[in-house]
Order: sequence, then structure tokens, then C-alpha cells
Amino acid sequence: MEAQNQEVAALVEKIAGLHAAISKLPSLSPSAEVDALFTDLVTACVPASPVDVAKLGPEAQAMREELIRLCSAAEGHLEAHYADMLAAFDNPLDHLARFPYYGNYVNLSKLEYDLLVRYVPGIAPTRVAFVGSGPLPFSSLVLAAHHLPDAVFENYDRCGAANERARRLFRGADEGLGARMAFHTADVATLTGELGAYDVVFLAALVGMAAEEKAGVIAHLGAHMADGAALVVRSAHGARGFLYPIVDPEDVRRGGFDVLAVCHPGDEVINSVIVARKVGAAAAAAAARRDELAESRGVVLPVVGPPSTCCKVEASAVEKAEEFAANKELSV
Repeated sequence: MEAQNQEVAALVEKIAGLHAAISKLPSLSPSAEVDALFTDLVTACVPASPVDVAKLGPEAQAMREELIRLCSAAEGHLEAHYADMLAAFDNPLDHLARFPYYGNYVNLSKLEYDLLVRYVPGIAPTRVAFVGSGPLPFSSLVLAAHHLPDAVFENYDRCGAANERARRLFRGADEGLGARMAFHTADVATLTGELGAYDVVFLAALVGMAAEEKAGVIAHLGAHMADGAALVVRSAHGARGFLYPIVDPEDVRRGGFDVLAVCHPGDEVINSVIVARKVGAAAAAAAARRDELAESRGVVLPVVGPPSTCCKVEASAVEKAEEFAANKELSV
């Protein structure tokens, strides 16, 4: 335990030093210095770590929250820079690999799709919303082009300039793909009836950066999405929580969803993924009671490995509770 505490302390000290250096930068636009500092930060945060950011002291918590906002700002500058670069080509979509992290989006989108079809059996979405799409809507693009060829994607972002940059990427694109991508400038908090039309809603990692903000967004989605619709939420785990907000699955449940799976990748895919399904009020109450019963018997939330690499998938809390009940009936 002492060795683990020392490891956590050393990591937090290193990240605090990087935070201090990043905070002093005159600009977060792409440059050799900016790129080097954020590369060091990602390198420090990606490996498996025993750190639990929820247990950090107030000073470290404040540092982490500010660091996430700095990461968000830098990511925005980086994406805008590459969106403008790609838009200079006759067919921007032929040059996506120029973005240094494009492969990560490809892998993350595949993971999300694999989890979605595995834990929401029979789902065949025709209308999909992506909230927080940004100037480089790689996730929607990859999902539309490779995994959901029959779905229309409605992309939402609060920034009109980001949406304009995103639209320019589809100049010269295949008519079928381009026709299935729409971009809207709106805050998710202002969306109501629109949300009820989607079969799946994807929630980007940086929409709602503080825990209470994220919980509020999820609750809003739960109030307006259709019963049975799927929600895919990006989160983080371990030291990766210094880069992106960590979403508590209980906040997803309280928002009116049944949590079907939580996946924490251990590879270059940085974000964790939560897959949930919107349920009605009665079903939500029943699910809450069922989960309380399961947790009282030592059953935890369904944490699974990526479908493509997981040799043994842990049964969900629902499945374990049902198995427990069945065995109890047989023993009576």
C-alpha cells in the first residue's frame, strides 16, 4: 500500500508540474512547445495507474479541473488548425490521416459501435445525434461511413465556427455520406423535442466538464430522449481522468437510464465508454431497486473489456441479480 501511495504521489506531482508549465503558455495554439507539453501529459496519464482522482485533496482537485479545461481549449485549437488545413484540399476526406490522432478516433468509434450492438441487441439506428461534434467530426464520420451506413447523423455544437469548419470537410464528399451529415449550432440544454427523434445519442467527453455539469446534461437527455433509445457516453478512468471528465454511472442511472455496460480500455484509446438505454419512470424505479439489491449482495456495475479483445466478459448487474434470484428459487 505504501508503494502504491508513493506511486500516486509521484504521478500527481508530475502532472501538477506539467499543469504549471501549460498554464504559463502564452497561447494553446499548436506549436512545438505546446505539442511537447501535451505529449508529455498524455504519456504520463495513459498507462494504468492506481490513482483515484475522486480521492485527491482539494488543491489537486482544483488543479485537475483546470487542467481538463486547458486540455479542452488546446484540443479545440488543434482541431480548428487541422480543419482549416484539410479544407484546403479539393477532397478533404481523402486526407484525414494527416490529423495526428485520427487513428484514435477510428478505434474509439469502433469500440463504441461494438459495445452498442453487443449490449443493445437488435438496434438498427436510422437517426443518430452526436452532441459536441466540434470542427473535426471524426467520430460521426467514422460511424456513418463504416458502421452505421443507413443512419442520418445530426451533429450539435455550441460553436458556429466549429460547425462551419465541419461542413467544409464534406465538400466533394460522396453524395450519400454528405447527405447523411447535418450540423446544428445549439446548446444541448436548449434541445427538447428534437431529442425524442433519435435512436442513439452520443455524448462527447468534453460536453459538461465539471461533474455537476455532466450530470445535468445527462438528466436533460433523460428527460427528452425516447424510451428505448440508447445513450453512449464518453468518460475516463484512472489517471486519464486528468485529461477528461470522469462520468459516474450512477449519474447516468439517476438521469433515467439503465446502464448496460462500462468499458475502460487499456490501450491507446483514452476514453472510457458507458452504454445505457433510456427507460420510463416505472422501469427506472424498478431498475434502481434491482441494482440496490444486487449491490447489497456484492454485485458491482457491469465493467467489461473491449468486445474485440475481451476473453471473458463480466455479467452485468442485471444478469447476476437474475441468476441469484433463479438459484434462490431452485433452492427453496
